[in-house]
Amino acid sequence: MPNKCTIVMYHYVRELPYTRYPAIKGRTVTDFRGQLEYLAKNYTFVRAADLIAAAQGEQQLPENAVWLTFDDAYADHYANVFPILDTMGIEGAFFPPVKAIVNHEVLDVNKIHFVLASVKDLTALIVEVNHQLDLNREEFSLESNDYYWQKLAEASRFDPAEVIFVKRLLQVELPEELRRKITSALFAEYVSENEAAFSRELYMSKDQMCCMHRHGMTIGSHGYDHYWLDSLTPEKQAQEIDRSLEFLREIGVDLSAWVMCYPYGARNGSLLSILRERGCKLGLTTEVRVADLASDNALELPRMDTNDFAIKCI
Repeated sequence: MPNKCTIVMYHYVRELPYTRYPAIKGRTVTDFRGQLEYLAKNYTFVRAADLIAAAQGEQQLPENAVWLTFDDAYADHYANVFPILDTMGIEGAFFPPVKAIVNHEVLDVNKIHFVLASVKDLTALIVEVNHQLDLNREEFSLESNDYYWQKLAEASRFDPAEVIFVKRLLQVELPEELRRKITSALFAEYVSENEAAFSRELYMSKDQMCCMHRHGMTIGSHGYDHYWLDSLTPEKQAQEIDRSLEFLREIGVDLSAWVMCYPYGARNGSLLSILRERGCKLGLTTEVRVADLASDNALELPRMDTNDFAIKCI
């Protein structure tokens, strides 16, 4: 029998028009409340334990099951999301990138988000990025600027080609050392020179994650360094997972049945083997469709984006 669940993915949830960065893409708190009302009317909220039991053939999910997931452990989630879920009796699943919390660093992916949200002229940003490529071309044996543009600049369902170009170039295309060098330079120029202070504002603290866990929220793994995990050797994959699990252990997570959320949705066979060995029971991707626990690989479950759903009851 079908055993389906709509898994919804969220990132930023904040009153965007009233923040310093209104161009950040996310949900306003008002729209989040409205979306929960819509989901409550049309779906049945389930918990991580329900999905694990369904994946193991021990439980049937209710019709129109829905499960809420929140990536990257933003302070938004503690201040804006957690109180609403707690009041409504809904379990959310939260996935912290450990380095951002314990070292008070800003993830490169977030640096890119806030650079893009701070720049009004994307063309000028592309010129600056190309200038950085020119400065580093000989040292890193880079291809031509046109090569990278032709390869990477392809619009997605949420972003124009210019934004996708910057994201792909600085998230995965260039050598890691150069990605971080350019991203940090752009962040310091356009956003903030005080990375530690910005990080403390952006992410939850460990104590806040412990509080949410005590109140019944699921805390899962999002890796340590927020890497594209399929780009790492098996040895480095294991290190990423083990460092993340040590953090979850300190929070009090039951590591006999934990959940993995892949940064960027990236995974491969060696990573899945590592997760199985360490007791992982569910893995969440960025593939866009409804999950079927009767047929999907439990370690490669698809998710829908919050933007795929209405924000109010009709």
